[in-house]
Amino acid sequence: MSESAPAFAVFDAPPGWRAIEFISDLHLAANTPRTFEAWSAYLSATDADAVFILGDLFEVWIGDDTRTRAFEQRCVERLGAAGRQRRIAFMAGNRDFLVGPAMLADAGVDRLRDPTVLRAFGRRWLLTHGDALCVDDHDYQAFRREVRSPAWQQAFLARPVDERASVAQAIRSESQSRKDRAPAATVWADVDAAAALAWLAISDCRTMIHGHTHRPGRTTLDEHHERQVLSDWDFEVTPWRGDVLRLDATGLHRCLPVGTR
Repeated sequence: MSESAPAFAVFDAPPGWRAIEFISDLHLAANTPRTFEAWSAYLSATDADAVFILGDLFEVWIGDDTRTRAFEQRCVERLGAAGRQRRIAFMAGNRDFLVGPAMLADAGVDRLRDPTVLRAFGRRWLLTHGDALCVDDHDYQAFRREVRSPAWQQAFLARPVDERASVAQAIRSESQSRKDRAPAATVWADVDAAAALAWLAISDCRTMIHGHTHRPGRTTLDEHHERQVLSDWDFEVTPWRGDVLRLDATGLHRCLPVGTR
């Protein structure tokens, strides 16, 4: 089971909205130009009233003071352009939890707390990045508690940018090394079903929507509850990966991102 359940924020969709789309785990970086272009094209082409990004939009974010660097600035500008067409909301993931108010303000993006209950189309939907529910990965959960603490973040952000970048690279390298050493179907890398059910019960939701695990699809948790897992995006490979989960008055629909080939 998970630790004590967090407070659940609530987001009420305006009554005039026709569709909301969810994406996550794009892991954008300067060395993923095709993924950036696919994301950019999608933001231009979608007809959804809102796009909710449920974490790991960036491969790494080491502080809002980097938002004027070339690649980061392109991302901020693209978000800003999209925000003039529709509502864009962002929930922090395990790679970009240091996205702060300055970046979101420049981009015109709303922050979503993790977790958030979305009230839309007559139902309640529980939104989360998902990493907090991978409770069997004890090492990661200890690391998560450390880096999400205000004291750690204040100390980290006080370091020079180059030093922060080196620390972030070391953390990513260690994470990848752990994955390489682990069995392909390691249980701790997935959301714990009992923990997910506990959150759903407390939040009075039947469906959880999350990313993080890179295992897209629908999982039945019990007779009345399910989780919908978002796809990661990778357009640098063939065949490429990436889909969108669309919510409208008829329910949830998994589809390819419009604007991509």
